[in-house]
Amino acid sequence: MKKARLVCIGIIWFCMCIGSFVFADSADKNSVQKDITVSAAISLKNAFEEIGSLWETEYKTKCLLNFGASGDLLKQIAGGAPVDIFASAAQKDMNEAEKLGLIIASTRVNFATNSIVLIAPFNSGNKQTSRLLASFEGLNAVEFKKIAVGNPKSVPAGRYAEEVFNFYKILPSIKDKLIFTENVRQVLDYVARNEVDAGVVYATDAAVRSKEVNIVANAPEKSHKPVVYPIAAITGSNNEASAKNFIELLLSNKGKTVLQKYGFKVE
Repeated sequence: MKKARLVCIGIIWFCMCIGSFVFADSADKNSVQKDITVSAAISLKNAFEEIGSLWETEYKTKCLLNFGASGDLLKQIAGGAPVDIFASAAQKDMNEAEKLGLIIASTRVNFATNSIVLIAPFNSGNKQTSRLLASFEGLNAVEFKKIAVGNPKSVPAGRYAEEVFNFYKILPSIKDKLIFTENVRQVLDYVARNEVDAGVVYATDAAVRSKEVNIVANAPEKSHKPVVYPIAAITGSNNEASAKNFIELLLSNKGKTVLQKYGFKVE
């Protein structure tokens, strides 16, 4: 009787262990199978929309994408916006996020680079105008009255543009021509619609609307800080496992292929 009782207790204990293991395994899987919210620099829009689709296909959950200027996204996150992942177009914004304790530092990684270009409307001006706008220094010409750039206070592309202007020592002379925008895609819109004479964007932005804008000059690498895109999971996110998996997907061959498709450089 005593032996049968011990056997019964052993069986119950074994079943409880198995049940706990199955429950834990199920819980782990469920923790991964959650919708995620990604706040990303708007220059990543096309690439991240495709990577988001890859995520949804692979993990059977939604990938909610929020695009904007990196500085504005940082303010949203600092204000408590329900975000799981932050991808910025500059180290400055990610450094600030880390300084404020907003990101999980161990998940931070650089995933792509870009370059800065000067663009003009596709069918802009005559041959003389085109010749003048063959370089950033050409922006000094009186023919060019409106130059669109991102607001340096919140738009990384605007800060890079300012660095390029300082490199060529033209900022003081063109300062009154500058039209500040809320993000780099707004610069692209202004140029594509021929509402300004020129604009400064990323090479990847120009490629998105190559039939509407011309790249007239490439900024030398030495003229500005490197355009590096970092990404990290947000501190306090309920979807930390999902966030880490999204970053892994981004860094995988699938993710890199998508980034390269849209003109980003990856290692």
